[in-house]
Amino acid sequence: MLGGLSRATFAGLAASGILKRVASRYGMKNRGSFARRFIAGETIGDAIEAARIIEHTGLMTTVDHLGERVTSVAAAADATRDYVEIVSAMASASVGRNLSVKLTQLGVDVDRATAVDNLRRVLDASAHAGFFVRIDMEHSTYTSQTLDTFETLWNIGYRNVGVVIQSYLRRSAADIERMNAIGARIRLVKGAYNERRDVALQHKPEVDAAFVELMKVLLTKGTYPAIATHDPAMISATKDFALERGIRKEKFEFQMLFGIRRDLQAALVREGFRVRVYVPFGREWFPYFMRRLGERPANIKFVIRGLLSERRH
Repeated sequence: MLGGLSRATFAGLAASGILKRVASRYGMKNRGSFARRFIAGETIGDAIEAARIIEHTGLMTTVDHLGERVTSVAAAADATRDYVEIVSAMASASVGRNLSVKLTQLGVDVDRATAVDNLRRVLDASAHAGFFVRIDMEHSTYTSQTLDTFETLWNIGYRNVGVVIQSYLRRSAADIERMNAIGARIRLVKGAYNERRDVALQHKPEVDAAFVELMKVLLTKGTYPAIATHDPAMISATKDFALERGIRKEKFEFQMLFGIRRDLQAALVREGFRVRVYVPFGREWFPYFMRRLGERPANIKFVIRGLLSERRH
């Protein structure tokens, strides 16, 4: 449970068509709208503008194109073209060349071969423009497919690509060992999806303990890992372990999400740490938005106030 509300509750709300329609009408209405706290906007132009502002403060960025899973070859091809166009737009704008992609947008639900082919198109365009691409990790039903697809591309020579591991999954220690063995760059997160008890740890102390153990493995045996958390305790544990082991600050980076703990982001930069901010954008922002609320239900009051304010105008 999170603040009295479970991930299942937020997963149910995210699936609500009525709530999505209301939120979509008001959430991006203007720059002060409630969803803009967590999402840069609906277009790549919005994301580029946000990235420029963030990078001006000494932070690094990754652009994250939000979207829902696709189930046809045509829709996957459209999403692939979108990603290639995003790469081109970012390169022209001279913002940080990091991109996050989702295999469910590239057709993994059609078949893995479709996702592999489309991911290759994105990686080829990205390599030409000097980009690094992170394959996002989605619900646990996609974990094996994601890692297998990543390893397929790695084994045929792609190196401008990394992957995400979620500390709350019971399988993650073995997955990190597998990825470390080939030199893959890993982004470590806690995990935000509603998962069964036999698949994922359910309580924060357990998830935190797993995160710390996996962080230690990544800092000592990994390849430029990304420690993605807004939790001060997890950040302190990472800093303390790096200091204890003499691990230099340039050997890893912290990662956080757009609009969350900007004070902490700035403080880490002042201390000389590398910090990257994920900048999400896209018209299909509602499920992502609900996951952010699920991680921090206290934000619900902020959203309700914003929604009521928007509807009065």
